[in-house]
Amino acid sequence: MGKGRDFTRQALRDWGWYGTETAEDTLLVVSELLTNAGLHADGCIELVLTAGESLRIDVLDGTADLPRRHPAPQRGLPGGHGLHIIERLSDRWGTDPRPPGKVVWAEFESSRLVTGRPARP
Repeated sequence: MGKGRDFTRQALRDWGWYGTETAEDTLLVVSELLTNAGLHADGCIELVLTAGESLRIDVLDGTADLPRRHPAPQRGLPGGHGLHIIERLSDRWGTDPRPPGKVVWAEFESSRLVTGRPARP
C-alpha cells in the first residue's frame, strides 16, 4: 500500500495537483482501494492512474467478486468503512470486469485538484 501511495503522490506532483485537500483525499482513496484489494481479492495486480478531465484510479485485482458495502459500519470500530470512504470522497466510483478479475475504480474531477483548498499542515 505504501508504494501505491508514493506512486500516486509523485504522479500528483508531476501533474501539478499536489498540496490540496483533494489530493489528500485522493491518497486516502488509493489506500482504501489497495487495502480492499488486499483484504478481499488476493491483492492488487495493477494500479493505474489516468489524468484528463478527471483523475481516474484503477485497481486491478484477481477475483471477479464484486465489492459490497458494509450495510452499517460501526463508528470507532475497524472494518466496513472503506467503500463508504471511497464513495464519500470521490466524484464517482465503480467496478468493471477485467480478466483475470475486475477493476475497482474511482474518479476525481481534475478541477477539484487544481482549485481545491490547501491541505491542512
